Amino acid sequence: MSAILGLRTAAAVTTAKLVAALSRRLGFGGGTALPGLVADAVVPRLATRLAARLGHGSVLITGTNGKTTTARLVRNVAQAAGYRPVHNHSGSNLMRGITACLIEATDARGQFPQPERRLGIFEVDEATLPEAAVALSPRVVAFTNLFRDQLDRYGEVDSVAALWRPAVASLPPTITVVLNADDPGVAGLADACRGSVLFYAVSDISCAVDQIEHAADARWCPSCGREYSYSAVFYGHVGQWVCPGCGRGRPAADIEATRVKQSPDQPLRLALATPSGQFDLSLPLMGLYNVYNALAAVSVAVALGVPVDAIREGVASFTAAFGRQERMTVRGREVHTILAKNPAGLNQVLRAISAEEGPKNLLFFLNDDIADGRDVSWIWDVDFEMLAGQAALLLASGRRAADMALRLKYADIDADPAIEEDTESALEKALALTPEGERLYVIPTYTAMLHVRKLLARWGQRPPFWEEG
Repeated sequence: MSAILGLRTAAAVTTAKLVAALSRRLGFGGGTALPGLVADAVVPRLATRLAARLGHGSVLITGTNGKTTTARLVRNVAQAAGYRPVHNHSGSNLMRGITACLIEATDARGQFPQPERRLGIFEVDEATLPEAAVALSPRVVAFTNLFRDQLDRYGEVDSVAALWRPAVASLPPTITVVLNADDPGVAGLADACRGSVLFYAVSDISCAVDQIEHAADARWCPSCGREYSYSAVFYGHVGQWVCPGCGRGRPAADIEATRVKQSPDQPLRLALATPSGQFDLSLPLMGLYNVYNALAAVSVAVALGVPVDAIREGVASFTAAFGRQERMTVRGREVHTILAKNPAGLNQVLRAISAEEGPKNLLFFLNDDIADGRDVSWIWDVDFEMLAGQAALLLASGRRAADMALRLKYADIDADPAIEEDTESALEKALALTPEGERLYVIPTYTAMLHVRKLLARWGQRPPFWEEG
């Protein structure tokens, strides 16, 4: 029976590799999902069989924002520590994408070269987490945050939390769960954990904002219904919280950012306190939300027993993932592409951009495809007013360009935002209107980002995203 299963596994892997190669040759994409679907049709639950061959097991990273960046940071740290990671760097984070990623790393028989050095590092869609946790038997599961995202698919944050709790409760006690202590919805998962929990948090209150944002979602205690009280709010509902009704509050953190230095056009500089000791990090990204991504990645590394020197080296070698603060030089302009897909994430993007001096060249894309979420009403919870008076160029594009332009008009960023629905035409126009040597910010939703990135990579002579990283 095992010989037959071995032959079927080899057949599934070979077929999937052919499908991936054909997909890329014909220009249908990077072969980051379809091969997984094909392989599972030949051998159901193939991911479970392949993941069992990873010498160091797997890490799962989920949450509303920051999955791709956090997973990429963990991958860099793992490489610095001597692992050979298997990582779904393309961002294909449903089970078919994870299966395709595992297949890509194997030979034709479904075997990994140097299996004793292999560690799976998988970002996982929020709704896929329960299935992935069963299929991959991870060593570590990390949660970044919990915000509204794709309301027509996920519902409110309580719906996602309701998916996560039984998944966490079913994890064996040998698995370490990494949680954001500053997010009440994520921190509360500790109650369901049977094994070790590592909490991470920001303790530098100089990063706090004056008041809770419109994008705050987890504002009421699930135990008693009282609204949380905050001594410091960092963004959205993330901060130093406590319930004045039942006393439930932010747990003590195991990994903390004790000092955060943010400067426009400068790397983030962090002082961290961990069980392994205190040390500094420099991260070539902007925005407080990336401090949390770094904290999540360091927490995973601590859970894996990675030494501090490897953590430092891995973070220092980090480069942004495609579409996530990715920088390219295109036609003499510096183009920053920053994915924005929900109120909390986009508020952080706008806060970072507004902190930079001088007028800004801005191009927003708003799509309403399934992967973006059909409901675009979330843009009215975004504080675009942070950019008031700062726009030298303001364009709206995408399938819902008119909706975006209306929101920008009400924010008084510009009296009459320009509309260009076609993606390529909008990019051409924005590049032409951005003076040579200046910076253009391109801020798209997910499906628009894929098209935008493809065009900019071609014009800037960069490879497709599935060939990078």
